[in-house]
Amino acid sequence: MRLTPHQEPLAVRGLSRVRRRSNPRDQGSGPDRNRNRTGSRRAWAAALLSGAMVTGALSTQSATARPYPEPPMTTMSLPSPPGQANVRVLVFHGSAAGGDESPVVNAGIEAIEKIGQTGPADQRFKIVATDDPAVFTNEAKLGKFNAVAFLTGGGDILDPEQEAGLEAYMEAGGGFLGIHDAARAEPYSNWFTGLVGARPADSSPTNVQRATVEVGDREHPATKDLPLQWKRPDQWLNWTKNPSGEVHTVARVRESTYQPGESKNGADHPVSWCRDYDGGRSFYTGMGGTAASYDETDFRQHLRGALNWTTRISRADCKSTITANYKAQRLTQANQPGKNDQIGEPHGLVTAPDGKVFYIGRGGADSSQPVITDWNNPDIGKGKGEIHVYDPKTKKSTLAGALTVFGNKGGGDELIKVEEGLLGIELDPKFEQNGWVYLHYTPHSKINRETHMAERHVSRFTLDRATDKLDMASEKVLLKWPVQIHSCCHAGGGMAWDSKGNLYIATGDNNSSQFSDGYSGNNPQPNFKGVSFADARRTAGNTNNLNGKILRIHPEDDGTYTLPSGNLFTGKEPDEGGGKTRGEIYVMGVRNPARISIDKKTDTLYAGWVGPDAGAPSTTWGPAKYDTFAAITHASNRGWPYCMGNNQPYRDRNLPDPTKPLGWYDCKNLKNESPNNDGLVNIPPAEPNNIWYSPQGGGVDYPRDAKGVPSYKTEEQKILLPWLKGGGQATMNGPVYRYDAASTSADKWPSYWDGKWFVGDFYDADQPRHAVLTDPKTVGSGGLPVHAESLKKIIPIGNDGIKNLMDWKFAADGSLYVLDYGRGFFTSDSKSALWRVTYSGGEATPAAKDLARKTG
Repeated sequence: MRLTPHQEPLAVRGLSRVRRRSNPRDQGSGPDRNRNRTGSRRAWAAALLSGAMVTGALSTQSATARPYPEPPMTTMSLPSPPGQANVRVLVFHGSAAGGDESPVVNAGIEAIEKIGQTGPADQRFKIVATDDPAVFTNEAKLGKFNAVAFLTGGGDILDPEQEAGLEAYMEAGGGFLGIHDAARAEPYSNWFTGLVGARPADSSPTNVQRATVEVGDREHPATKDLPLQWKRPDQWLNWTKNPSGEVHTVARVRESTYQPGESKNGADHPVSWCRDYDGGRSFYTGMGGTAASYDETDFRQHLRGALNWTTRISRADCKSTITANYKAQRLTQANQPGKNDQIGEPHGLVTAPDGKVFYIGRGGADSSQPVITDWNNPDIGKGKGEIHVYDPKTKKSTLAGALTVFGNKGGGDELIKVEEGLLGIELDPKFEQNGWVYLHYTPHSKINRETHMAERHVSRFTLDRATDKLDMASEKVLLKWPVQIHSCCHAGGGMAWDSKGNLYIATGDNNSSQFSDGYSGNNPQPNFKGVSFADARRTAGNTNNLNGKILRIHPEDDGTYTLPSGNLFTGKEPDEGGGKTRGEIYVMGVRNPARISIDKKTDTLYAGWVGPDAGAPSTTWGPAKYDTFAAITHASNRGWPYCMGNNQPYRDRNLPDPTKPLGWYDCKNLKNESPNNDGLVNIPPAEPNNIWYSPQGGGVDYPRDAKGVPSYKTEEQKILLPWLKGGGQATMNGPVYRYDAASTSADKWPSYWDGKWFVGDFYDADQPRHAVLTDPKTVGSGGLPVHAESLKKIIPIGNDGIKNLMDWKFAADGSLYVLDYGRGFFTSDSKSALWRVTYSGGEATPAAKDLARKTG
């Protein structure tokens, strides 16, 4: 039933509606307007306070910091005190605009009414709709409502006293839901800007467009039941200032799926968010700009969840991504001159069940120490791989032990660098009982100065739990294999455990970065004493070589290991005469995987590896450098040096002239025809990876010809992952966070992050430092992430922040530990540091005792 303006309240299907056409009022603008509002508000609040009803009132919560003078507190009596049955919503649709009322208003009222009448009985409510702003100066009327929903068409609607009434209502613990054009209301009010969170850009597109909404919050009642990727038509607003970090964004619109116009916000384009504001709860959605929106089942569900929280029917966490709720603290200090007493050249960390943090230094010494680069000197490249322990109880770091490694500068291309050394650390799953520590390193004692070869070891040591000192004589070498040290680089190093007690070991392709112009490392020509150190088909593409792999073994108590079933090879394949595979290989075809992690809830392996050096694609040789992240659910070949990204092939080259290209590799039918291959010729097909990026951007893709070969023309590229970009880049894979509800830690990250995968880069400019959400249905087959959000405000970047991210792990208490490499290379540095990032946002709101209805 349509009610006419000025009609007295009538009961219609249980709904009482009051509609009065509001006339625009000229009350000034700018700073003077704000001062007038503030003064009037204080007077109104004082009057309210003198006669306020306090019976059943909610206790005032702490106010959010505001850009306006702090007014006197007032107490307003709200309806439905905790535990009571009646819940009411005021739908306000007043507008300063002339002309006929938008059809969106009536559609919105009808939808909210329907939401309140349907669904679970404990989520139902009654509504009153009005366009009369006088309701905000009538405490008796306003105090009847658990939440106020703004369906306004925008403009200057409330006079100073009316705005003061809305402020007092929020201070008393009220709820606010703003829909679409509500962000245009009260344009001169800083307080209202804070309430809605952001203001639309004047040049926002006005046409209706179909777009994809990324639903990042899988817990808030407004979003938890929505699709991961929600495709729908609407009017999409751009924001004059991105509110993310000041509000808790629950959903974003993907700009690549529509035309956002010149005022676009970019990869992070919030569309719905919430915050605890000024004592109450505020939820805003930029959706709902069309009448048709309110007929959508999912959009109604979105509004239902928002109203459940704002009315105090249910609780929700709207603090999880607000930057101010996180604290990053540097734990270690700079080393004493000439010593690595606090930290070595950072290269990895692991957290113990008791909260201690073990972190390693690769082997680089203080820059004041001499570096030996002469192969005739027996100490060529000698370094100290150090293991430090940080104790959060004493807040001190101590040296647990050191290994003499080949890993300082020396060796490598032009005898200036090397990436060998102490590369990885893990603690045994039963560490609390046995004290076993596993180290992945290159012992200096095993190098051959004639052939420029060395051995890589994975060894087990025993820690004295009382002194936190490693017994270096307790070493048991589980696994060893040869590596060339004539030419830098790519040692890998990360290790991780799955839930079945299997140890994963990441190894680099042990291949030179030179001799291929930054494209596929497949040049067989240069060699040193029989080893072709620029041909990664010798290593990563070789089924009989442990380099360029992620290995999976099952360590046994006696210091040996067995092979779990399900690896890529058994080591006993009968093809091509046998003896051409290694059973330890779980993943092949990776270039330089410095960091891996295992989500023990799913046993999914997460890995990242650094790509080659080409800054641009080549129509002759293939893609530019792609740094890569992959979620790996089964034994597989990830492609290097044949294919990268989502199976984008390189060009083959071979003798007698490797400078001339041969055919393109066929990613689905790969053959290792290198003269340096001692493994199978027919190797597993390359599988696509989830994330790849280059200087051109993230998820670069091209049109393909009939044979599946991309054009590799920059002007034809598509950017599938616009939230990341490369340049100087070096992937640093992170963990998947798992929230522990039983933990009593005050520092743990909130459950919002549960199941999100942390991906980062050594560098902090345009490169990724994000939490990504994947689709379980597609993630194991190379599916792109469905959502990503930046962590750069939470894990601070910049020269005085965590500029060069080297490793990051969550501790048992739910806090995040991060290693900053420092500002130099192959050395310890004054900025090398261990950091800790903690959360202090508190519990979900409202408090359980303040819920509008009793539960349980």
